[in-house]
Amino acid sequence: MALLLYELTESFRIAFAQIRANKMRSVLTALGVIIGIVAVTLMGTAINGIDIGFERSLAMLGDDVLHVQKWPWFGAEDWWNYVNRPQVLPADAERLNRVIENTPNSLLETAVPVCARGASVKFGENQVGGVFVQGTTSDYARLMTADFEDGRLFNETESIAGRQVCVLGKDVADALFPTSSPIDQTVTIQGQPFQVIGVLAKQGSFLGLFSFDTQAIMPLNAFRKYFGVRRNTELQVKVKDKLQLAAANDELIGAMRRVRAQLPGERDNFTINQQQAFKAQLDPVKSGIALAGLFITGLSLFVGAIGIMNITFVSVKERTKEIGTRKALGARRRTILLQFLIEAVSICLIGGAVGLTLTYATCLALQHAMPALPVEFSVGLVFVSMAVSVLTGIVSGFAPAWGASRLDPVVALRYE
Repeated sequence: MALLLYELTESFRIAFAQIRANKMRSVLTALGVIIGIVAVTLMGTAINGIDIGFERSLAMLGDDVLHVQKWPWFGAEDWWNYVNRPQVLPADAERLNRVIENTPNSLLETAVPVCARGASVKFGENQVGGVFVQGTTSDYARLMTADFEDGRLFNETESIAGRQVCVLGKDVADALFPTSSPIDQTVTIQGQPFQVIGVLAKQGSFLGLFSFDTQAIMPLNAFRKYFGVRRNTELQVKVKDKLQLAAANDELIGAMRRVRAQLPGERDNFTINQQQAFKAQLDPVKSGIALAGLFITGLSLFVGAIGIMNITFVSVKERTKEIGTRKALGARRRTILLQFLIEAVSICLIGGAVGLTLTYATCLALQHAMPALPVEFSVGLVFVSMAVSVLTGIVSGFAPAWGASRLDPVVALRYE
């Protein structure tokens, strides 16, 4: 064991001495490995970022909430079936809640109607367009995942009376009130005055597509007066245990069929949407990134491995006489094999380290340039990259190292 440890130490010393003596050749040889490692780590970082962003977005949407709507979020091929469905109305929430209350051991907690549309919010000379205005009831507090930076949500009395009060998202509040508190101020929505009673804390965006901070929430009965509730209405149903989401989904289908008085055999005239639908859409994107990354990585490592094999063969030829001398003095085949194998592995490890450094620098630059982008350099990628580097070195360096270890010392000593 001590002899093997000595041979490994000596082989690493010789390998790094050769790399220092041929710096430019070593750098060019490692270039393919560097590109391959950058590709595999960037691919892993991108997939990891998508997963992190998706989980954060699900948490903001509420991963224990089911959405009863007229249209599915994705894959509405049977257009005529969906367009002829009856609208989802706020009154459906009241009937659905009665069904839930009368269901023993129900997995559903409550149904809350939510109506939405885009509008402008104005205060004095300041105006924010494209605000996502929602009308709902005071029970919406049971579904909300956002915290309040200031103020509160409207209470049951304000909700039933349709008081003209509202809660603003962080970006809307900052744009309208850059130097003062928005609480108790009056803003204009759809030309009507609304008193601000709350401001939500900063939440971010859903996969970079929709910002949760450009919204306004008002009582449903106030929304009904100025926007109407015949369109863009959904029921958000909170599930008691998100680990039983599938069973809760089945229960909700049965409850909604009772609400809609559908007969057995009739097609559902509503859709239950849930956040996992987004995951189904993201999986092909992740697979595409992985395939592209693996192709680039494989191609780069293949080219790099050929280059390392070629240079190792050259190194063996240049040091044939040295090999003969060492074998004549009693060096074992294993010692010669390890010497050249470790030299190839060392070049790959250096290439892997450089590739990891470039990837880490790229991640830092992206985090600085786009703070909202979920870019996170995983420690696991370091171990994967080093393992890939070592494997590449072993595969590419084995043939020339094996050839060097099999040289006849007499022939090697006579080599010019």
